[in-house]
Amino acid sequence: MRKNTLVNVLFLAPCVFAFVMIIIIPFFLGLYYSMTDWNGVNPDVAFVGLENFRSLFSAPDFIYSFLATMGYTLINVVLVNVVSFVLSLIVTSRIRFRNFFRAGFFVPYLIGGIVLGYIWQFILNSILVDLGEALSLEFLQSSFLSRSGSVIWAMSAVNTWQYAGYIMLIYIAAIQSIPASLMEAATVDGAGYLTRVFKILIPMMANAFTISLFLTLTTSFKQFDMNFTLTNGGPATRFLDQPVKASQLLAMNIFNTATANRMAEAQAKAVVLFVSLVVVALIQVSINKKKEVEM
Repeated sequence: MRKNTLVNVLFLAPCVFAFVMIIIIPFFLGLYYSMTDWNGVNPDVAFVGLENFRSLFSAPDFIYSFLATMGYTLINVVLVNVVSFVLSLIVTSRIRFRNFFRAGFFVPYLIGGIVLGYIWQFILNSILVDLGEALSLEFLQSSFLSRSGSVIWAMSAVNTWQYAGYIMLIYIAAIQSIPASLMEAATVDGAGYLTRVFKILIPMMANAFTISLFLTLTTSFKQFDMNFTLTNGGPATRFLDQPVKASQLLAMNIFNTATANRMAEAQAKAVVLFVSLVVVALIQVSINKKKEVEM
């Protein structure tokens, strides 16, 4: 017994050491630095308490980025999961070449966020604009990325194009785990396709929805790479009578603050992002778990 315990400890030690060094210690150091005046250059720091946190909620750019992130996350959670679920229904039906479609829908997920942003920036800023001018379509003659009212929706559409294929795989696994005899019995009893989907399929996929919503929510909340390459935070708009970047999400706001050598302020923003994400994720998971029990 002792030998097995020693072996287990030795195997776990490298992982635990890496976790402590890379996650735990930096996390608590970050909490400390968020309550100092650290600028990333001067090694002498002064403790300022919660001053950095108080100043955040009077800064229009941070408030706007926080609200934009919440809106972007809400749009993504709905779009990605609806599109993914519809795709999963298509590729688990008797449609021809369904395996080809599965692979095709998943491929965009393999494209890195940096490359993805540049590709879609070219499509939205050049190809669609040229198409709008050629066809005299006024709504396409200016880029969706150049309008403050549409840029978040454009980012969400690009994210859905990339991420839907991955979430689709989770739904496919859930659908294939449902006994075919159950769906056949419902068909024999006269249940239509939509009735089978909403009364049998969706309730029995409750755990898949919990996982998919959690993954979509956390990924959207932490979005940075695609935001950086696709829009770089632009275009400009006004919020609380102050100029702000219309598509600058919270992760990018933290990055820009840190690169301006306001490290303590950036760390305070990171703490707010972490706490917000934990709270929202816990609420989402608890609600979905209750739904699983009810179903």
